[in-house]
This record gives sequence, C-alpha cells and structure tokens, in this order.
Amino acid sequence: MKPTKTLLTAAALATAAGGVSAEEMTIVSWGGAYSKSQLKAYHEPYSEKTGVTILNDDSSAEAVAKLRAMNEAGNITWDVVDVVAADAIRLCDEGLAMEIDPDTMLAPAPDGTPASEDFGDLLVSDCFIPQIVYSTTFGYRTDLVGDTPPTDVCAVFDLENYPGKRSLEKRPINNMEWALICDGVAKGDVYDVLATAEGQDQALAKLDTIKDSVVWWSAGADTPQLLADGEVIMGSTYNGRLFSVIEEQNQPVAMLWDAQVFDLDGWIIPAGLSEERQARALDYIMFATDTQRLADQAKYISYGPARASSAPLVGQHADLGIDMAPHMPTDPNNAKNTFLYNYEFWADYRDDIDAKFQAWLAQ
Repeated sequence: MKPTKTLLTAAALATAAGGVSAEEMTIVSWGGAYSKSQLKAYHEPYSEKTGVTILNDDSSAEAVAKLRAMNEAGNITWDVVDVVAADAIRLCDEGLAMEIDPDTMLAPAPDGTPASEDFGDLLVSDCFIPQIVYSTTFGYRTDLVGDTPPTDVCAVFDLENYPGKRSLEKRPINNMEWALICDGVAKGDVYDVLATAEGQDQALAKLDTIKDSVVWWSAGADTPQLLADGEVIMGSTYNGRLFSVIEEQNQPVAMLWDAQVFDLDGWIIPAGLSEERQARALDYIMFATDTQRLADQAKYISYGPARASSAPLVGQHADLGIDMAPHMPTDPNNAKNTFLYNYEFWADYRDDIDAKFQAWLAQ
C-alpha cells in the first residue's frame, strides 16, 4: 500500500514551513490498534524530540517479499520494519537485514543491565530487536455461541455445536498447527509431523472440514471488524486486537485463550541503507526500545514488553484506567495451555508450505 504521510509534530510543521524539508523516515508496521500504540508510545515522542517526520506504511505482512524486491532493484525505500521473529530470521539469513549489536546499539536498562541480558532469550536473531510478546488466539461472539461458550481451540472445527462462519488468517502459520492438534497430534509432536509431506496433507485435510465456512483474513484488524459486525461467530487474530474490540469498543466478544500461540514481534533495519539513513534508523531504535518506551506501549495495547526491566513498569490503560497485566497473554490465568511457536521451523519451511497452502486455497 502507499504510505500515508503524517506530520506528527508542530516541530516538523515549523521546519517545513520555514522552507527547509524536514527529515523523513518510513516505518513499516501492521496498522490498526497496533500501529496506534506505536504512534503514541514511540513515533510521536521521537518526532517531538527530533523533528523527524514519520511516514507510516502498513505493509509488514508483505515485508519479506517487498524487501527482496527492493534489494533486487537496488532501491530500499523503508528505514525501519516491524516483523515477526520468523520473518526476521529469514531476512537476516538472506542478508536483507543488518546485524545489531545489542550492547552498543540498544539502550541499557535503567540499572545499567546490558540490553543483551535485559532482552535475554528473546534475541532470536542477530538482526532482530524484540519489541513485544503477543499471541495469536481466538475471539468469539458471546451472543452467537448459545449457552455453552467454547473452552478449547478445537471448537473452531466443531460446525455442529458452533455453526456459522469463522475467520482464519490467509497463511499456513498457526492454522496448520491448530489443525494437527485438533486432529489428535500431541503438541510436542506437531512440528515433527508438519515437517513431512504427509503431516502437511493431514493438516490441510483437517482444514478442509471447515474450508467452506471460513472467511480468510490478511490484516490483523479484519477479524475484530468481522466479529463486531456479526459476520463470523469466531475468528483468529492477535490478542491485542481482541482486547481493543472487547474493552475499548464494548462489543459482545470474548477471548478464547486455549492453545494461544506465543510469538515475538520487533524491528529490523533493512540492509543497504545510506550511512545517514542507517544512523537515523539506529537512533530511532535506540529510543523506541528503551525500558520506558516498551512499557509505555502496554498502556495502549495488551502485548507484553520484550525487556525484563519493562515488565514492572506496565500499569494502567492510558484511556480506560484498567490494569493491563491481566490482559497480557503471559498472565498466568491466560497462559494455562499455550502453544510455543517454532521460529526456526517456519524460517526453514515457510516458502514451501506457503506454496502448498496457497495451492490448497485455490482448489
């Protein structure tokens, strides 16, 4: 999509009005409530501090393909890109993202703890700067599920007790895992099974049982809107999007946390930027991923900050005044039956399974 240019501060406007073009940088993310949380926690304060104009582009779902094309054309138009961890691993392996030294390029914790220790095991790639822990899970319409609301993820495949449309993401990730779990595969065996052609066929066969009842989504905002409009009875999306439709919009929607899939989201800086653009991108990253900024994002959306030092600073929602901790996917009451996403598996198998999944969709 074409980036939407937003002059975020009076400082930027004043610079432009003075006849001097304000510095600009293009930051790519996912749109909707998530981009709004970044705008409030990162972009606006950074722009106020520096006068840099942020150009927002909601193309993160296509980041790998677009960065491949930009690299081939020798024209990198993005400065900082928000991606999931598996995509960061792919981009790093292909040389499309620059490597980051966390202890020199990222801020230490307030007590001096180096960034490498503060982020810890969430530094899953040399090119990836973690931002949030989130989950992909399900929401359902409380007024459409009868007297027995769903309690486990396999309700998605139960058309008899829960008839109606359901929404699933238009990609294999998570759908294939849930399909195998609901076809009797133990959680600990899912990726071993999915690594085989037979296992992939098994997952697609399970998805076939509901294919005619699925609305396929591409943007994280789609399922919340479909639920709000009553067009689906249940659907998958990111937990923060469901928080927004439930708590901020007061829609008759509830969360189904069972088998929620934990994942990481964060920043990469494209390889091949000019020295000036790379320095500006690094300056933004240093600012946006410090302890306070990551905690600030949790004021606007229910994703857990990726730094250990940020967690104690998570407080109340900026507008609603409700405690945010119970709405995090990592809250003990929500994390009783999680599914752990395998970043390396999807970095290795994504292209092949994507092709197979898209061919199945077209049948």
